[in-house]
Amino acid sequence: MATHMSRCRTWSRFERFGIAAYRKYSSGGGYPNVHLSTPLPGIPKPVFASVDGQEKYETKITTLENGLKVASQNKFGQFCTVGVLINSGSRHEAKYPSGISHFLEKLAFSSTAQYGSKDEILLTLEKHGGICDCQSSRDTTMYAVSAEVKGLETVVSLLSDAVLQPRLLDEEVEMTRMAVRFELEDLNMRPDPEPLLTEMIHAAAYRGNTVGLPRFCPADNVDKIDKKVLHGYLCNYYCPERMVLAGVGVEHEQLLECARKYLLDAKPVWGASRPDNVDLSVAQYTGGIVKMEKDMSDVSLGPTPIPELTHIMIGLESCSFLEEDFIPFAVLNMMMGGGGSFSAGGPGKGMFTRLYLNVLNRHHWMYNATSYHHSYEDSGLLCIHASADPRQVREMVEIITREFIQMGGSAGEMELERAKTQLKSMLMMNLESRPVIFEDVGRQVLATGKRKLPHELCDLISSVTASDIKRVTTKMLRSKPAVAALGDLTELPTYEHIQAALSSKDGRLPRIYRLFR
Repeated sequence: MATHMSRCRTWSRFERFGIAAYRKYSSGGGYPNVHLSTPLPGIPKPVFASVDGQEKYETKITTLENGLKVASQNKFGQFCTVGVLINSGSRHEAKYPSGISHFLEKLAFSSTAQYGSKDEILLTLEKHGGICDCQSSRDTTMYAVSAEVKGLETVVSLLSDAVLQPRLLDEEVEMTRMAVRFELEDLNMRPDPEPLLTEMIHAAAYRGNTVGLPRFCPADNVDKIDKKVLHGYLCNYYCPERMVLAGVGVEHEQLLECARKYLLDAKPVWGASRPDNVDLSVAQYTGGIVKMEKDMSDVSLGPTPIPELTHIMIGLESCSFLEEDFIPFAVLNMMMGGGGSFSAGGPGKGMFTRLYLNVLNRHHWMYNATSYHHSYEDSGLLCIHASADPRQVREMVEIITREFIQMGGSAGEMELERAKTQLKSMLMMNLESRPVIFEDVGRQVLATGKRKLPHELCDLISSVTASDIKRVTTKMLRSKPAVAALGDLTELPTYEHIQAALSSKDGRLPRIYRLFR
């Protein structure tokens, strides 16, 4: 009787819960005789997710009656990133005191016509879980807010106010002067000289024009910039036809409605005069050298101080991001790679790039060798930054010039494929982030009026060949070098010798014979 009851319970469990409930022990009985390749009875057929590599949502772009472009990219989630990008930066300051863009970046999201102080703006954003930021570069100024989607109208209203209705009070301008002075002081004291070297290499490559103008406000100009100067600049450059309202994670029609409400007929605080003094200069690559003798021995004090180093950056003209050669240059930059002499290693660290294999792995005394590519709408700069002990500067410069010459050789199939895969991987991983998508949408629409989607860029990267790399390198090596040098420069070769090395077949510096050392 008890056995019969037990069998009945087992059968009822099988009926209710299926085979999984019927199994007892891995070594005992109770398993149905079903082969592993045969689907189990009574279990629904699984539906697997599929990836087709295409964007689910296209970037939608609309131009309003006043010339303002509205661009949006829908993305799942309860938060959005919305901002205004303006075709304005340090390259447009030829007719003004340099440093205006630096000041405007620091003054962003201060008091406006609608908000009495920065604190009021932050409190308003906090109600929607939001944060704000402003960044200026050589060619673009960007005001951005990340907040909940349901606060979109508040966000667009706030952005309109911050961009077009800033009060620029005397006390705010004075506080900005203090912040700029502190930043300039910090720039010269920080252990990492990369921002200072980038400033110097641009000044050398584009001497006195467009992207060669200083991005940071020169110390002499801090007291020259006031409300009147700022309004004069804003009147020319902060106009609707030079702006894009970009949004990620929002419906296009909703963003368009907010743009019409808050940005279509908005009157700027500096008046609605037409821009008649806009600098339309095209970047003129000049090449040259900028040197800064500096004692780097006390840059990093403490129990384990960084040794005294001399930093050199050598660059050559590449191309603008609007040209077809931009993608081959991006692959070449990835192929060169590099970094610091210390790395935790691991996948994606670039340990197989040329500057690691040929430079850092072979010359233990070099502390850094990194490739950079700066690209703008009318020119570009590919450069290598290296640092070493001051006594070995000459040898370091020769190693870098030889690497430039070897770029013109034929690229191996494996290293080319690795560089292309790494570039695509970096592109796709960066575009997982909502603020990065926002910046990509805004910058592309501002520069070209449209947006290339990630899969289109990946196709262009895949189509790059070894002959493309050789072609763009040959073209690049015809330009004059731009050189930036920082630190103890006693052993630095002359500019003419560096130029001769980059014009030679092997990249070697001319020999110097000395009677006395």
